[in-house]
Amino acid sequence: MGRATIDDVARLAKVSIKTVSRVLNREKNVRPETRERVERAIKALHYEPNPSARGLAGRRAFVIGLLYDNPSASYVTSIQAGALSACRAAQYELLIHPCSYRDRQLAEDIRRLHRQSKADGFLITPPLSDVESFIADLEANGVPFVLISPGDRSRKSRSVFTNDRPVCAEMVRHLAGLGHRRIAFIKGHPDHKAVGERYLGYRDGLRSCELKLDRELVRQGLNTFESGVSCARELLATTSPPSAIFAANDEMAAGALRAALELGMRLPNELSVAGFDDIPLASQTYPSLTTISQPMGAMAEQASRLLLSQLRAEPENQELIELPSLIRLRESTAPPKARSRRHAGR
Repeated sequence: MGRATIDDVARLAKVSIKTVSRVLNREKNVRPETRERVERAIKALHYEPNPSARGLAGRRAFVIGLLYDNPSASYVTSIQAGALSACRAAQYELLIHPCSYRDRQLAEDIRRLHRQSKADGFLITPPLSDVESFIADLEANGVPFVLISPGDRSRKSRSVFTNDRPVCAEMVRHLAGLGHRRIAFIKGHPDHKAVGERYLGYRDGLRSCELKLDRELVRQGLNTFESGVSCARELLATTSPPSAIFAANDEMAAGALRAALELGMRLPNELSVAGFDDIPLASQTYPSLTTISQPMGAMAEQASRLLLSQLRAEPENQELIELPSLIRLRESTAPPKARSRRHAGR
């Protein structure tokens, strides 16, 4: 028996070929009972649509491009998994393309990628989602896209993001509730605007707890493990060191744990550490890391659905979508205890 065709599906479901195509493309103007009948026929015949044929029929390539410039393998993997989930459900392919947000030819390179790959649209992750000239170029050329975690939440572009600022304020209140009064913060890379929202949340949290902002307790990190180690060493070497360190991502928080352990500190008794993201490393450190769990996969999946909706010219129900991040308590935070003399003032 030969491979089933779209004609076979239409014949078995007793519908037109055009109706089968609409079902395959997840278009909404199909009655539920008709859609169900077509899907049963597809399953019974083990029909697999030909992407090339679909593209010719609908003038689409059925390909979505995922653009990223992030050194964190965990972040990229989570985003990729979420996007793949939505693409597979819609029978789209996912093209993953690394970029450099510092590249002056970024807009030109993506225009070339768009022409050569014939991608129908793009998912744009941070910090690419903060490059205004690049976004403006896509808009000017009519290229469909959705932004993931843009720093500017006021722009009209379709975007998916999380509650960076409020949840970071909540983390500070949690640490203050444990009894910490000197809470340090390691800031994220200055070019990642959404991560900058986390520092604002830190300041909001201090204010709500009536704790004064001490600039000596703030260090500029670069979103890397190494910068977390370096910043924590500086903080712990001050004459009045913090009893808790809150880092803008988990990799820097893991670096802070490393710096404290190098000093022979007892964690979390002598120092509490918290992070943001909840990457796999957070549950693998010792002690395991209290952090803020960011729904990276769900954000990418939702962004993909937004883009697919745009490609199908469906009504715009919601352009800006916020998915909540939540605090995940583990072993690295506890009420502060007196620090042993051998660590004081190091």
